Amino acid sequence: MRLSGKTALVTGSSRGIGRAIAVRFAAEGAFVVVNYAGNEAAAGETLAAIESAAGKGVLSRFDVGDAAQVDAAVKAIVAERGRIDILVNNAGVTRDNLLMRLTEDDFDAVVRTNLKGTFLVTKVVSRQMIRQRCGRIVNMSSVVGEMGNAGQSVYAATKAGILGFTKAMARELASREITVNAIAPGFITTDMTDKLPEAARKEFSERIPLGRFGAPEEVAELALFLASDAAAYVTGQVVGINGGMYM
Repeated sequence: MRLSGKTALVTGSSRGIGRAIAVRFAAEGAFVVVNYAGNEAAAGETLAAIESAAGKGVLSRFDVGDAAQVDAAVKAIVAERGRIDILVNNAGVTRDNLLMRLTEDDFDAVVRTNLKGTFLVTKVVSRQMIRQRCGRIVNMSSVVGEMGNAGQSVYAATKAGILGFTKAMARELASREITVNAIAPGFITTDMTDKLPEAARKEFSERIPLGRFGAPEEVAELALFLASDAAAYVTGQVVGINGGMYM
């Protein structure tokens, strides 16, 4: 069990990639804190999946973009568990549209969750990891943060920002044996990609050398590696998982 005895916080883990990561971590022995912002029923399904896999976890409702909520939630986790060994910054939203049709509210909403949320949670959790002198931080970026995508200017900007943030934090925290890495998924089968028209799904699949969308479980396996002791000498890296769509 690669994460036996570890406590992991996975933000935005009520569904999709976050849920897959939470369940995989629990199956490897981690106690998983399932974070969600509003959909308690979906978060409960994640916890049920964890328990079905003989894992352990707890729900933690907080908005990653709210500093006070983040601070209170992390303090509660540390009070209960004594430590946080792994942080996965997965919470994210999108407001896809052409630039001329985007509003300031669209911009603010995406930046608040994707970029500010990653900043706020990492800031608070890293304090605890510094005291522990160990930790693993995995930030969820995206292939569009590397290559761009029409209609996703704000989303791409936040995901590119996460890459710079990851590299800066890797340098800041390395002396405390804390690694910080980013995962950049391509098209993964989730609620978000399920909303794409069939024609668009076909077009995107044809642009992927492996000819298919990825599965959340495949991203979870990569996150597991980066969160484990096997990745102790890996930090400041961006690891793509995109079927060859971007090389």
